[in-house]
Amino acid sequence: MTTSENASAWPDHKPTALLVLADGTVLEGFGLGAEGHAVGEVCFNTAMTGYEEILTDPSYAGQLITFTFPHIGNVGTNEEDIETVNMAATPGARGVILRSAISDPSNYRATRHLDQWLRSRGIIGLSGIDTRALTALIRTKGMPNAVIAHARSGAFDLPALKQEAREWPGLEGMDLVPMVTSAQRFTWDETPWVWEKGFGRQTEPEFNVVAIDYGIKRNILRLLAGEGCKVTVVPATTTAEDILAIKPDGVFLSNGPGDPAATGKYAVPVIRKVIESGTPTFGICLGHQMLGLAVGASTMKMHQGHHGANHPVKDETTGKVEITSMNHGFAVDQATLPKGATQTHISLFDGSNCGIQLDGKPVFSVQYHPEASPGPRDSHYLFKRFADLMRANKRA
Repeated sequence: MTTSENASAWPDHKPTALLVLADGTVLEGFGLGAEGHAVGEVCFNTAMTGYEEILTDPSYAGQLITFTFPHIGNVGTNEEDIETVNMAATPGARGVILRSAISDPSNYRATRHLDQWLRSRGIIGLSGIDTRALTALIRTKGMPNAVIAHARSGAFDLPALKQEAREWPGLEGMDLVPMVTSAQRFTWDETPWVWEKGFGRQTEPEFNVVAIDYGIKRNILRLLAGEGCKVTVVPATTTAEDILAIKPDGVFLSNGPGDPAATGKYAVPVIRKVIESGTPTFGICLGHQMLGLAVGASTMKMHQGHHGANHPVKDETTGKVEITSMNHGFAVDQATLPKGATQTHISLFDGSNCGIQLDGKPVFSVQYHPEASPGPRDSHYLFKRFADLMRANKRA
């Protein structure tokens, strides 16, 4: 759909996009981005900024994102805010659902209209529906499976779309990491963006860190580099022997999509060996969940998940409350944490587990996204905490 077509997307025009839920509910709207259809799980994100980072976060693979904030696209897009590491691939959200039509961008960093950017990345979009009502439905019934479809002609095979939505198995039991992980090992030295300077380079690293890529984000790598790390990124299926052969000062377990129990079938044995080696280890999101599995806890599917950049979390080790960025539909079941694994962070929205550390070992993890792309920077201290653990371990 062109910009002008999208701007005139009001109820007196023929719908050019559909959201078909697994229960048969059909929501009509106006298409944007790529044409075609995609199946996934519908979640809602409450962030008011950072839509480009959200849409390129590999952790959203297999999901259709409903933005509760109505003005998405108003600052356009650019090539610096993409969080996907592999620029040749397009892992991330399968679809995007908006309340309002996309306005023309107004930002000095913008290089492309969001509609054009979505098309170039093959992401299907829909606007013109009541996202508040859809969000209320998710809060009541949980995250539904659905098909999002866009056709300029407005012609859809509705029975086929309903069948696809109904028969899609959902994210439970689904390992999506193979579609987002890196195909081969590479090194990273880019440091965080600085106003009027852009990104820098780490030329004098203090630490040698191995990051296991389950769907890692660029700004995580930048913050590691900013703390003095030379980062070697390895594919998700890399063995513990190959990881430890690099002689890392620390190992990082990245974020990623899908069911941690499914990915954990091959990842958990590796994580256990890394822990046994005594190497300082830091996990985020999926990495946090699989660390939980590695020490004997269980994970569970959440009712509506946590997706946004305004989630309050309490650090129980300091008493500090921080506002965090979150994106997860699974969680570590805190009731199953074994002796020797201490809960360090909790969500102040629902009390769910948001962090653990292993007693007497340099190993910790958090459920949320401390790299703040998008989101507040309250949690950047965790990267320093990791660096401090590595520094202390080197001196021991």
